[in-house]
Amino acid sequence: MFDMRIFVLVGIVLCLASAAQAAQGNAVFYKPPYTPSACYGNRNDGTMVTGVSDALWNNGRACGRRYRVRCIRGTNEAPHPCRSGNVVVKVVDRCKTGCNGVLNLSQDAFAKIANPDAGNVIVDYTP
Repeated sequence: MFDMRIFVLVGIVLCLASAAQAAQGNAVFYKPPYTPSACYGNRNDGTMVTGVSDALWNNGRACGRRYRVRCIRGTNEAPHPCRSGNVVVKVVDRCKTGCNGVLNLSQDAFAKIANPDAGNVIVDYTP
């Protein structure tokens, strides 16, 4: 019985530690083409890509970083903005001033986690 309690306690601690690394912010999307990008120019990195705001850009050191992104709620009155599941995206660009999101997901990535008609949603994102 003692070993089982330790196992459960370790599991809880690990879950809390992983949740503590998650951040929240707004996500918006941009339409193709997804090139050129600030990180890789005209290189095609697929459709599961994102630009990041200055808060994550870190003078370009964000290039290539991957985030697991999950929609948690809408920012407006759009009915049922979130879809279940998550998507992993690669940072390939800098979100230009005025994009209104911490993450500027490709339209393809955004559509995996949210209804594009919502336009702007709140997400959890973890590296």
